[in-house]
Amino acid sequence: MNNFEKTNHVEKRKPKDINLKELFQVLKRRYWIILIVMLLSSAVGVIQNNSKPISLYQSSSDIFINANPELRKTLQVIVKNSTVLDKVVEELTLTKTAEALAEQISVSSIEETQVVRISVIDSDPSLAAKIADTTAEVFIEKVPMILGPDYTLRQLSKAKVSRIPINQPNNNKLFIALIGGLVVGIGLAFLVESLDDRIRSEHEIELLLGIPLLGKVSRVTRRSVKKKSSNWQIVIEQRGEDIGNN
Repeated sequence: MNNFEKTNHVEKRKPKDINLKELFQVLKRRYWIILIVMLLSSAVGVIQNNSKPISLYQSSSDIFINANPELRKTLQVIVKNSTVLDKVVEELTLTKTAEALAEQISVSSIEETQVVRISVIDSDPSLAAKIADTTAEVFIEKVPMILGPDYTLRQLSKAKVSRIPINQPNNNKLFIALIGGLVVGIGLAFLVESLDDRIRSEHEIELLLGIPLLGKVSRVTRRSVKKKSSNWQIVIEQRGEDIGNN
């Protein structure tokens, strides 16, 4: 390999390989990136955590449906149908559409039994209970008109007004922000490290040139130059005195 090829070989630097031994050093060098990202994400988490969301309340009404599992699933779908909910909106004089009301209602069987629970979520706890009871009553009224009078449906329990919100504040957002900031900070630290092509150690020089390092030149500063000059001046003066004495 001639000198030109060697020069090109040096200029075309190989990408840095980060092994487990260098991992800690990289994190140590780039700790400020991780710290800044974590501080920013923590600030966002605190803001989100301290924001006061609208309190939501849930009430449920239970219905007994004497039907096989397949038909019971069909009846559960009818609960959220506009045939039932249009009547609920009309009776309660709600200012929302049947489609919007359906988003607040969930229907499920209790442990695969013939008992179906109609649950309603609303910002008003009293209104949530009224919607649940009214939906159950209208549903019981409409089913015989849709499927015939051969099915037994009755309301087992009315909805109770719950004063405890289902979306109580917690510190989850802050913890998620901290963990997310740590992950993003570490990733950003390694990204910056991979883009930095400076040589920091003798080992990197040996890997880059493919030859062993025989020696190195110490860093020269103004302070070290002045110190060396003063040392040499002292030596010269001492030698001059020695010659004069002789």
